[in-house]
Amino acid sequence: MTFEELGLSEQTIKAIKELGFECPTTVQKDVIPSVLSGKDIFAIAPGRCGKTCSYVFPLIDIISRKQGQNILIITADSKQSVIVSDRLAIFNKYHEINEETLQENTQDINNEANVIIAAPDLLLDIAAEGKIDLSKINILVVDDINLIKKKHQLSNLEKVLEMLPAEKQNIVFTNRRSKETQDILDKILKTPAEIKVDRAKEDEASFEVSAADKTKTADKQTVPTPTAPKPQVDQEAVSLMNQYKTFGDKTPAFLLVKCELAQNEN
Repeated sequence: MTFEELGLSEQTIKAIKELGFECPTTVQKDVIPSVLSGKDIFAIAPGRCGKTCSYVFPLIDIISRKQGQNILIITADSKQSVIVSDRLAIFNKYHEINEETLQENTQDINNEANVIIAAPDLLLDIAAEGKIDLSKINILVVDDINLIKKKHQLSNLEKVLEMLPAEKQNIVFTNRRSKETQDILDKILKTPAEIKVDRAKEDEASFEVSAADKTKTADKQTVPTPTAPKPQVDQEAVSLMNQYKTFGDKTPAFLLVKCELAQNEN
C-alpha cells in the first residue's frame, strides 16, 4: 500500500517522500484513513512504529482542506509536545498551517493557531489565565493516555475535557491498555474504530540501512572517525518561511537547520 492510496494530498505526500518515507507503516495504514473519515479512534500502538505521523499526516490535510478547524493535541509532557511540533513543521512544508506548542505559561498565545499542543497541566494554567479558549475544538488527539497516567496527569486531563465541546472527533493513542484509563476513555470516545498494532512492529518506522551504506560503514571502521559536520542552514526552509510566515516571528530553529535524516539522504 502507498501513501497515495491512503487519501493524502499531493503536497503532504511530496513532503513525506522528500524525507525518505516510501511506504506507510502498519499503524499509518489503519489510522490515516480513519482520521480523514472523521471517525473516533482508539489505537494501541508501541513506540517507534510511526504513531505520531499516523495522525500528523492526515491532520495537516484536514486543516488545509477545511476552514475553521481547531485541533488540540494533548501530550504527556513538553518533550513530547516538541516532537509533535517538529513533525507538523516538517511535513507542513507545502501547506500553510499555524501551530502553537506550549512549553511555559508565560508565553503569548497565537490566537490564530489551528493546532495547540500541550500537556494537561499547562493547558489548565493557560486556560486559568484566560489566554486560551478550548470551547471550539473540532478534533482532539490524546497522545499517549497511558503515559499521561504515568505522569500523574489523568485528573488534569479530565478537567481539560470538561472545557471541550461534546461534538468533535476524538483520537486517542496508548502504548498499552490500562484499567486505570478505561473510565476516562469511555468519557472521550464514541463507538471508536479500535486499532491494535502488534509490539513486533516496534521500530517499523526506522529507516533501514542499505547494503551500500553498510559497506561504507565497514570501510570506515579502519580509519579515524571524522568530526561531525556543523548543521547547515536549510535555504529552502528559510525561503518557505519568508514566503508563508507560518510561524510569524516565532519560527523554530529546527525548521531552518537541515535535520540529520535529510543530510543522510543527500
